[in-house]
Amino acid sequence: MTAVPPDDPADPAESAEQSAEPAERSAGPVRPYDPERGLRGAMSATLLLEGITVLLAIPVARNTGNGTSGWGVLAIVVLAFALIAACAFVRRPFAVAMIIGLQLVTLLGWFISAPLGIVGVIFSLVWLIIFYLRAEFRRRAAAGTLPRAG
Repeated sequence: MTAVPPDDPADPAESAEQSAEPAERSAGPVRPYDPERGLRGAMSATLLLEGITVLLAIPVARNTGNGTSGWGVLAIVVLAFALIAACAFVRRPFAVAMIIGLQLVTLLGWFISAPLGIVGVIFSLVWLIIFYLRAEFRRRAAAGTLPRAG
């Protein structure tokens, strides 16, 4: 005679019910459909990558041309941390204005160091593409020509 361990239920249907309960509890509340969620993720990722790239411009700025002063390096570090911190505000209504302002500051970094200005030009082009895609997405959503979510 084989003994059934106390943790194993004898009825397979009973075990299916027990295993389904934790999955239902851990699912949590269902998020409402947000079609721009992926776009905001791409915007946050771009801000993060731009902040890292600005930080990587420090050694280049220090070792090229006349070098960058301590104040210049401090300005680069502050700009990089502002770009990284801006990731938290991408969902806010003022996000586009904030991003454009940070891009202008990055472009003005040309006066601190040419490599920083080059980073500003490259990422300005990236942001122009992102803002174009965002506008096109919103135009198509308003026209009702986007495919429906599954």
